[in-house]
Amino acid sequence: MASLVQKLGKAVKQVTKNRGSNWWYTPHMAAASRAITERIPLVDFVLDVRDARIPLSSECEQLRNYLPSSRHIIVLNKTDLANRSLTKEWMSFFKEEKCLAFGVNSHNKENIKEFLNFLQARVRELKKMDLSGHTITLMLVGIPNVGKSALANALHQVGRISAAEKGKLKHAVVSPHPGETKNITSFKIASHPNIYVLDTPGVLPPEVTDDSVCSKLALTGAIRDCVVGEIELAQYFLSILSLSDEYKKWGKLLFLEHGQASTNQGASILASSEFGKRQDRQYPTDHTQDFIVNNVRRTLCEALTSFAGNVESEEDLAHLTKVEFKVLQRVFHLPVESDEENYGRVATKLLNLYRTGRLGHYTLDPVPKSARCNSFEML
Repeated sequence: MASLVQKLGKAVKQVTKNRGSNWWYTPHMAAASRAITERIPLVDFVLDVRDARIPLSSECEQLRNYLPSSRHIIVLNKTDLANRSLTKEWMSFFKEEKCLAFGVNSHNKENIKEFLNFLQARVRELKKMDLSGHTITLMLVGIPNVGKSALANALHQVGRISAAEKGKLKHAVVSPHPGETKNITSFKIASHPNIYVLDTPGVLPPEVTDDSVCSKLALTGAIRDCVVGEIELAQYFLSILSLSDEYKKWGKLLFLEHGQASTNQGASILASSEFGKRQDRQYPTDHTQDFIVNNVRRTLCEALTSFAGNVESEEDLAHLTKVEFKVLQRVFHLPVESDEENYGRVATKLLNLYRTGRLGHYTLDPVPKSARCNSFEML
């Protein structure tokens, strides 16, 4: 997989070198970066939003020079897409580093309520030191597509409901594509005291030199797919899947499904009628439907378990990836065309399923083994 990571990294770095790029560190992004830097000393709390799948790779470069404090809170967003046990390990790591941290899923209201309570507790601690009645402001800061806008919307909605405040709810633009937030917007999330959260545009550094970081940022959607290519990203994901234990869970589920099917043979008439009803609601072209997702899991599991090569070998892994692309064409019910044309469609669908958690939960950044790592010495 090393050569693929190097290829992805080279593509990203080539774009960063092109100062005329219409996407990477544009004049708009540079202006947003300056505006954020100017506001950091003026706000009460900085919420350092990161992707829970890449807690280190998604660190915002602007915040590296800020020492751990009660006003700098690391927020691991998208915990629903990350490996749960590794997220716990990352939280323990941050605790050892004396960094305040909280894991959130912006689509889970109960989790957002817990996070809001956590923030209000930090505000009460601040009020003990500062008795003035000024409005509290929190600022969300992070790279593109870590879910800052979704988090701002969730806090605004839950906070307004909790305070029983009437009025029209504001909505930040939420998109699966990075770079959609253009301006700094304020959202009220609590009363008594009034607390506002600022949603800011995602900002990337002028350049990224590490190939592994570039690859992870691209796969998780922090960098637009067109920068490196969807096929290459899908190959990268399949390599990660092949080297993980995630597909083994699908094997167990398939065994249970087959076992359950054999015990229900006596109800074949009822089952066939129910199947007919289900067929009316099934659309083979919609890759997000459960029966398609299950077929994708089963197909990938069968390809991996029957593979006789060595997944640790670059050559063997590349061959396995080609086999997986071929069999997935049938699973996605793609028309018979050239492999090159269908590979792009397979890649698009596969990346969508990965990024929505339908193909497992992966944390791509390993937890540092040492007591302190260089990146956090400057946190």
